[in-house]
Amino acid sequence: MKIQEGVYQDEMNMERMLQETTERYPENPAIIYEDKRISYKNLNQFVEALAHHLTGLGIQKGDKVAIMLSNCPEFIISYFAALRLGAIAVTLNVMSTSYELQHLIENSDAKVFITAENLAKRFQDIKETLPLCQNLITTNGLNPGSPFDEIIRSDSMTVDFPDLKRNDPAVMIYTSGLTGKPLGAVLTYNNLATQAVLLRTICNGTQDDRCLAVIPLFHSFGASVNMLGPLCLGAGIVLMDRFTMNSIFATIQNEQVTYIAAVPRLFMGMLFHDKRAEYDLRSLRFGITGGSAMPPELFTEFEKHLGIQVLEGYGLTETSPCCIFTIPTLVQKPGSIGTILPGVEAKVFDDAGCEVADGVVGELVIHGDVVMHGYYKDEAATAEVIRNGWLHTGDLAHMDEDGYVFLVGLKKRMIITSGFNVYPKEVELILDMHPAVVASKVVGQKDLMRGEIVKALIVKKPGDETDEKEIMRHCRTYLSSYKVPREVAFVATLF
Repeated sequence: MKIQEGVYQDEMNMERMLQETTERYPENPAIIYEDKRISYKNLNQFVEALAHHLTGLGIQKGDKVAIMLSNCPEFIISYFAALRLGAIAVTLNVMSTSYELQHLIENSDAKVFITAENLAKRFQDIKETLPLCQNLITTNGLNPGSPFDEIIRSDSMTVDFPDLKRNDPAVMIYTSGLTGKPLGAVLTYNNLATQAVLLRTICNGTQDDRCLAVIPLFHSFGASVNMLGPLCLGAGIVLMDRFTMNSIFATIQNEQVTYIAAVPRLFMGMLFHDKRAEYDLRSLRFGITGGSAMPPELFTEFEKHLGIQVLEGYGLTETSPCCIFTIPTLVQKPGSIGTILPGVEAKVFDDAGCEVADGVVGELVIHGDVVMHGYYKDEAATAEVIRNGWLHTGDLAHMDEDGYVFLVGLKKRMIITSGFNVYPKEVELILDMHPAVVASKVVGQKDLMRGEIVKALIVKKPGDETDEKEIMRHCRTYLSSYKVPREVAFVATLF
């Protein structure tokens, strides 16, 4: 079903977006981070300088540049420097362990790895096993003496634009698959363009907006709402990589933030914070939530206590990510995740691949410009999720006669914790590596603040005295922290 006509891109030249925004608003603040303010003019100069440096390392169109950085200016500079060359930005979770990095860097064919100095050891521990990726660029902030800072301030030569097409790959984001093996979802310039205009076309954004970026930019949700959207408009990005509830409220007040995008857990924290009334939040126009479901009854509470409408979005890494959204000007229906965005088609299929009637539950499938190019170097996995042009989301849903979508559950085995997707199979593979484990099963357990937490059920070898802490310690060696079980139960058998 398609309920809105039109296209996303509005003829936007995605590959030249930053340069075109800089020409319109050179002195507008593009990035606000701690005590630093970077104008569009300076941001574009930094991107050009890093792009020139990468060219000197042999990076060209189609090469991969791995970026493992938190929400800092260097992430944005690195991301756009890669795109400036027609290279592919491989954005990696900063919680990735050396064990996870081994697969991510090797599988992506990355030739350069950009990260913070305090994270570099994870790469150095495995560097000898990665012959293709021998270029490491580190940063300890945009400060004198930082290798990254020296690069962006010394290399200022303009780089020629490569010949790029809308369907050329631009970004690769890894998402764990049902097999437990992370897969690189390849997004094109066309995919990114569908997201970059949403702030303007759906939320009436302007160059005067300022977003508070607390969602990680390496996440497709964060990159879309907190980076691509503002930079398309000439708006400002207020970056935070560490925060408390008080610092969030203080930043909104001091920087006159106009919108915040976050997972439900953070919005609930804002709503229930006992010192909320001490801050002036009148600059806020709206909020955007996604990553997991927000309790429907809380939306009116946000309007009542925070004075803003919180809009819910839905999507997957494989859909760039946003494909369904709560349109502010339309009637809001409690329990619905919104309506289908322009340029997108959505249907609900039964197990036989046939469309079902309104109100009938089935698998939500997506078609349109938002659908990824595919999984890198894995045609079989791509064919499994994209069939006849339709992306099978693995989410169970139904639609009403007005085109509103209602999620009811998951068809696939997946846990959503604090907005991060965890596939049980990946965690089970790590658990089964422990010598004390005979068998394991990972399940999601409901949690008010996180949505779900990861719980492990384990059958131990007879007489073994391994405890819960040892199992968690083992998992932390190999898994990002959000994948590590928060609860471990030892059982006699698995049901």
